[in-house]
Amino acid sequence: MSPQTHARLANFIWEICNLLRGPYKRNEYRKVILPLTVLRRFDCLLEPTREEVRRQYQRLKKRSEPVIWAALRQITDSPVVNVSPFSFASVLDDPDQAAPNLNRYIAGFSPEVREVLEKFAFEKEIERMDEKNLLFAVLQRFRSLDLSPGRVDNLQMGYLFEELIRIGAEQANEEAGEHFTPREVIRLMVNLLFHADEDLATPGVVRAIYDPACGTGGMLSVAEQYIREQNDRRGFCSTGRT
Repeated sequence: MSPQTHARLANFIWEICNLLRGPYKRNEYRKVILPLTVLRRFDCLLEPTREEVRRQYQRLKKRSEPVIWAALRQITDSPVVNVSPFSFASVLDDPDQAAPNLNRYIAGFSPEVREVLEKFAFEKEIERMDEKNLLFAVLQRFRSLDLSPGRVDNLQMGYLFEELIRIGAEQANEEAGEHFTPREVIRLMVNLLFHADEDLATPGVVRAIYDPACGTGGMLSVAEQYIREQNDRRGFCSTGRT
């Protein structure tokens, strides 16, 4: 995905903000746009395994939570799991119940994902949009957004999210650099960090990457890309915390 495509996709998302005009000020749009972009990404990521996860959850739901989540993560092949009976699409099946159904959908995510979503304090915006009769229309527009990994990989998703942050910062009269590190700076940091590590070109060598200040994941994704370029036959593990 080219930078131009990232910009077009980000602009499409921000155009949804036209629905928020009035009840929301321009500097408040990101309270809705950022969490819904994350939620829609997770929904697209889970689509291929959704039914299998639900079937397995019904068989395991009397087991302990660690056992349940571990088994379901093997199905999704990621930390992202949702066990609710809803999807982004099915939340829209009942417009009058969009708010409670969306909350139930969010509550069905695995603990790590719920923690991420809780940082957005999005439940307040769900209530606010519902009171202003905006929620269904906004969700409907996001439903048309294809953020599946086949179209937007993790690196591209990072670029997209950074573009959304940049636009949101401009609307709030802030500097985008206050919220994320530009990719050209990240690439320089990664090159400096790994330049002296001669073992990267040795097959079978494994490196674990940890970013204690992980934001949009730029350091992790660029570091992974750099290491794979050195030797695409070697093992790789990336980890990070917000």
